[in-house]
Parts: sequence; C-alpha cells; structure tokens
Amino acid sequence: MVGIYLSGTGNTKYCIEKLVSLIHSSAKAIPMESPEAISAIQQNEEIYIGYPTQFSNAPYMVRDFIKKNADIWKNKKILCIATMGAFSGDGAGCTTRMLKRYGATILGGIHIHMPDSVCDSKLLKKTMDENRCIIAQADRKIEEVALQIINGNYPQEGITLVSHIIGLLGQRLWFYKKTKGYSNKLKINNNCIGCGKCVSICPMKNLILRNKKVVSNDRCTMCYRCISLCPQKAITLLGNEVVEQYRIEDYR
Repeated sequence: MVGIYLSGTGNTKYCIEKLVSLIHSSAKAIPMESPEAISAIQQNEEIYIGYPTQFSNAPYMVRDFIKKNADIWKNKKILCIATMGAFSGDGAGCTTRMLKRYGATILGGIHIHMPDSVCDSKLLKKTMDENRCIIAQADRKIEEVALQIINGNYPQEGITLVSHIIGLLGQRLWFYKKTKGYSNKLKINNNCIGCGKCVSICPMKNLILRNKKVVSNDRCTMCYRCISLCPQKAITLLGNEVVEQYRIEDYR
C-alpha cells in the first residue's frame, strides 16, 4: 500500500502519514506533485489518496491528476481521505466517483476534521487550545480507523448517495465557479521581498520570480501552502490580509 496526498499547510500530510504508518510500518506517503507518485501508484495495489476539501470538492489539482493519469487506476483499490476545516458532505466521494469511472475499486472514504488553515479569512479561526483539541480528536479517529482497516472494515464516509446530495446542495453548487478549474485570483502585495520560498514549495509551479518579485500565473490549486509559509504575509487568495498562519507543527 502507499499514500498519495496533496497537502497545503500540513494537515493532510500529517493525517495520511499517520494513518498509513499505523496500518503498515513500512508504508510510504508521497506528495502528489512528486515525480515518484505515478510509479508508486503503478507498483502498489492499495492506494490511499488524501487532500483538503474545498467547498465540498477536491482541489482541482487532485481531479486533474486523476484524469490525466486515467490509465493507472484500473483494478487499484482506493481509500480517499478528505481533511476539512468544518463541513464536507462528500469530500471523499468527489474523487471516488471519478476513480470508479477509470476502473478503480473503492474501499471507502474518511473525513477528518482538522484546524482551519485558510489564512486570509477570519472564518472558523480557533484558539491554540481549541486547535489542539481538534488535533487530539483527529488523532483518536485515525487510530480507530487504522484498527478498523487492519480488521478488514473500511469507513464509508462521504461516498454514499446521501452524502453526495448533501455535498452537492450544501456547498458545491453554490461555489461551483471557485472549484471548476485552477484559480487566477492569487494576490501578491508589496510586502514581497522576493525570497522565493513560495516558488519552491508551490505544488503547481504556479509562482515565478521576476525582477526580484514573485509573480503568480493562472494555475493556483488553492492549497494555501504559499500563503501559510510566506514570512512577509504578502500573499492572499480569498481575503486581502493574512490574519493567521496556522501550521500543524505549531501544535505538536
């Protein structure tokens, strides 16, 4: 088995690494943007795919990755892990439905509540202690799920018809324009000092240095990695000011 994930501020990376290591001590978790990702999928029968939900949808980069590599999913056994700041009716189901069309067998789905990491919005922000409680609850859930899977029982969160209807009507239809493709809305203000940190960590290679300033192209997958890690708080997407830079390592 292998874990493949897209992680912005570290939530999904943390969850999928913990889950696969509990199930099999030698299992790896590999970033989706890594050159190793496709070969790892080809070499393993059981694949755990993790990503943060966006308006009850998978990030476009995840959906694009699945579609562009349609021929590698046949006969693979898939478990989808969706991390979320608040609500997701069928965050896991968004990808399982795609993968089934490409011949995959769906083992199950998991939704894991993690601290909100949308750094340029005050919505859903918690105190340090509240975030620690959320992570502790996530830890317990991951441990319980790992034991279930070892015993052959796969959770079915987010992949039922009822979940699909809730996700579709509860969020996805209302925010369809935000998730239908890559975004060109990333904003970089004058605080940018051209350090290049965001350029090096962008999973889409969407950022470039030009005349000692960072410039955004039109292929942002809204993972919030650059926004969270910018030392100058110079990057925003949904809002206009970075109000908090949550990172999971702050809570460990």
